[in-house]
Amino acid sequence: MINQPPFALASTTFRFPALAALAGRSPLGGHREVAIAVYLTARLAHDILPARGVSDETRTERAAHARSWLSNLTLPNVVRPALLKLVDASSGEPLAAGLAVRDVMAVTANFLDSGARLELDQLAGSLGARGVAEQR
Repeated sequence: MINQPPFALASTTFRFPALAALAGRSPLGGHREVAIAVYLTARLAHDILPARGVSDETRTERAAHARSWLSNLTLPNVVRPALLKLVDASSGEPLAAGLAVRDVMAVTANFLDSGARLELDQLAGSLGARGVAEQR
């Protein structure tokens, strides 16, 4: 392990590094806006997990603000409803959010790379939506 000097800054970490990287390297416009919107909604859904320690009230407030923010983005018509469904589910139960993540994965498959899709798949699984998509 390399020792850091005492004045060194801590590395920035992202919960969904592949999604963040995709948003950062996408050209301005539709693909970038989709990637950023998916990143935001994934973070909201991730905060349902008890280990995150985010209260129901806070998640509800965040969902309302995210809904407003999403309304200002130029998103494809097929993507917006799935993202809004995930935003709404982010203030509820984990399984509903996991299923909403699966819906987002389905409509954004052409916008996301394999790393981003893997992160969403892992998120859906951690929310209890493992294998549920195949049963529907």
